Amino acid sequence: MEKVKVYYHKDSDTMDIWFGNPKDEVMSEEAGEGIIFKKNKFGATIGIEKLYVSKTVGTDTFLPVELVVA
Repeated sequence: MEKVKVYYHKDSDTMDIWFGNPKDEVMSEEAGEGIIFKKNKFGATIGIEKLYVSKTVGTDTFLPVELVVA
């Protein structure tokens, strides 16, 4: 399994979580509540996008980012 990659996009207040190659995305499926599944050509979920991140966690400011490697 590849490493999980997390990207927070300050301008759009979205977060992408990838456990596959982002270049393999060919479709997406809205799951509700601001969650979008990113899928490859086989229909397998390779990533998740979360919309409105700062509103979801109840803050009016953009989130600080801390990278933790285990």
